[in-house]
Amino acid sequence: MAGDRAKIQGGLLGWIDARFPMSAMWEDHLSKYYAPKNFNFWYFFGSLALLVLVIQIVSGIFLTMSYKPDAERAFASVEYIMRDVQWGWLIRYIHSTGASAFFLVVYLHMFRGLIYGSYKKPRELIWIFGVLIFLCLMAEAFFGYLLPWGQMSYWGAQVIVSLFGAIPFIGDGLSLWIRGDYVISDATLNRFFAFHVIAVPLVLIGLVVAHILALHEVGSNNPDGVEIKKNKDENGIPRDGIPFHPYYSVKDLVGVVVFLIFFAIVVFFVPEGGGYFLEPPNFEPADPLKTPPHIAPVWYFTPYYAILRAVTIDIGPLSAKFLGVILMGASVVIFFFLPWLDRSKVKSVRYRGPLFKWAVAIFVVAFIVLGWLGTQPATTGKTILAQIFTTIYFLFFLLMPIYTKLDKTKPVPERVTSK
Repeated sequence: MAGDRAKIQGGLLGWIDARFPMSAMWEDHLSKYYAPKNFNFWYFFGSLALLVLVIQIVSGIFLTMSYKPDAERAFASVEYIMRDVQWGWLIRYIHSTGASAFFLVVYLHMFRGLIYGSYKKPRELIWIFGVLIFLCLMAEAFFGYLLPWGQMSYWGAQVIVSLFGAIPFIGDGLSLWIRGDYVISDATLNRFFAFHVIAVPLVLIGLVVAHILALHEVGSNNPDGVEIKKNKDENGIPRDGIPFHPYYSVKDLVGVVVFLIFFAIVVFFVPEGGGYFLEPPNFEPADPLKTPPHIAPVWYFTPYYAILRAVTIDIGPLSAKFLGVILMGASVVIFFFLPWLDRSKVKSVRYRGPLFKWAVAIFVVAFIVLGWLGTQPATTGKTILAQIFTTIYFLFFLLMPIYTKLDKTKPVPERVTSK
């Protein structure tokens, strides 16, 4: 019986392989893809980002089955999902918690790339794809934020869309095109729904595939920044590499289990995240005639919102609002140039000098403080703080060619270490 089953499976797989590279893909990307043997905790977040993407897609599909993209019925449909749809409350909380989890995991994934130099040659294109994924993720979150049609959703979208109006010459027309109307209305809701459910996810999935393909083409980086492909045995296998499957696929399962435990705790016990995941005003239906006392974006946008508000003066014909938009956009776009701003001869923070380590530490503090300032009402003191930490944020990138070149580095080992 076992022999007959093997023949059937072999025949079926052979038939598929003759028409589709299933076995070749399995080998190229899992069983015969050799990853460095010294991956540590920081390398969990790439696979976790893929997991959360799947969670968001699946939960989103179930939500669209009951959601109504109509200004008159959107809020009521969300209430219907929460109260009347079987397990609807759970699906909604999984999706809302997943949005925050996605950004948290991606931020940590990007931080790992920063400290281990995963953006340096030959991985520049991997990094570019990653930043494009981050931009798509921001767009996806922005479009989805309006869909509950609550107070903060409505007024948050109103503020963000109005920022485009600050662009000289084309601002008013661009804002009108984004809204589909002169105000945030049913046309805007339908437009954002189409982008959130169809357009952006398609681009996002394509970029994720490109990101993974580019990664597997040049190979994964590691905490030592050593290229394992430079040291192969007589069979052409990296001496410091191990097959991704089963070693890292099983190891990633441990990270998945731990992540899902914390994810479940949030979903079942604190789904609102203290007002950071789901803001209290969003449990009220959108009212164009009632402005919330304090409009702030979700926590993962707050660092960039603080940078936007840090600009308070006009420069010539350029308004403070427009300059704030430019600065906010530049704060994300500048990540694209990281591979060329870093002039260090080594990749990993393990072998870098104190200048880079202090720069990264100060940058992280600045990012966190800006995130907190973005949640607070604007005052004179907090605006000054936002200006200080915005300056620090940009100096990290603009001075990088200088301090990475001057920094004293340690010798990088020929082969990866086990620590």
